[in-house]
Amino acid sequence: MCGIVGYVGEKQALEVLVDGLRRLEYRGYDSAGVAVISEGRLEVRKKAGKLVNLETLIGQDPLPQSTTGIGHTRWATHGGPTDHNAHPHVSDDGRIAVIHNGIIENFAPLRDELIAAGVMLSSETDSEIVAHLLARALPEVDQDLAAAMQSVCPRLEGAFTLVAMDPSDPSLVVGARRNSPLVVGLGEGENFLASDVAAFVDHTRNALELGQDQIVVVRADGVEVRDFAGTQVEAKPYVVDWDASAAEKGGYDLFMLKEIAEQPKAVADALRGRIDAEQRIQLDETALDDTVLRDITK
Repeated sequence: MCGIVGYVGEKQALEVLVDGLRRLEYRGYDSAGVAVISEGRLEVRKKAGKLVNLETLIGQDPLPQSTTGIGHTRWATHGGPTDHNAHPHVSDDGRIAVIHNGIIENFAPLRDELIAAGVMLSSETDSEIVAHLLARALPEVDQDLAAAMQSVCPRLEGAFTLVAMDPSDPSLVVGARRNSPLVVGLGEGENFLASDVAAFVDHTRNALELGQDQIVVVRADGVEVRDFAGTQVEAKPYVVDWDASAAEKGGYDLFMLKEIAEQPKAVADALRGRIDAEQRIQLDETALDDTVLRDITK
């Protein structure tokens, strides 16, 4: 399960993003990345491995100051755990940065469509195609990122959470969800997006619960929610009554209880993107041949 964090506000976005990702480390991941908007440009840093690898990279190649950004920890499905496959992904024109949790089940025909249009893909992921689709939708919707998200989401099959931003409008971050978690944190002069309240509970306990097939536009001074058809809807507000430690446990008293309850989902997440159309399990990235597999003992 990937970890997602988005921020728009007055603080330095990088600090909020890295802290949020650190609080989502319990979910398991194999790469991490962040993107911020500075002077009309996207600045992206991403690295395979643990979050400390990303922090080391940022120490060597610092990000500019910014109050708008997105961050991600990835559990590899399509494509191995490499720097290129880490999120955020950026469209070929540098216009859109996107992070994604879930599986785009029809990514193959969408990828072929983009390749036929001359797009040069830089990763093996299903996630990257969303960045290119959003960038190509913008001219058709008067350069409105939320409207582009509204146009693209119905084309996607599967379960997904998407969070995107456009450097031409640093005042907002746009998210969308279908059968994958996304929550909004409501602050004072700042707002948050995350896959889990643990990412922002130290900043605010006020949250919004998003429904299925909904898009959220997050600005520092407000939040707007609409469905995939563009109709504005009221999201359900609630107050997080756990502390940060409890939030990381998802409301369970013990991590052990949480892990027991999440075992079916953990197995499903591990197999996501690794079962082909004929229901065969594909583990190509393990590079284990039949002889090695037969020699493995419990």
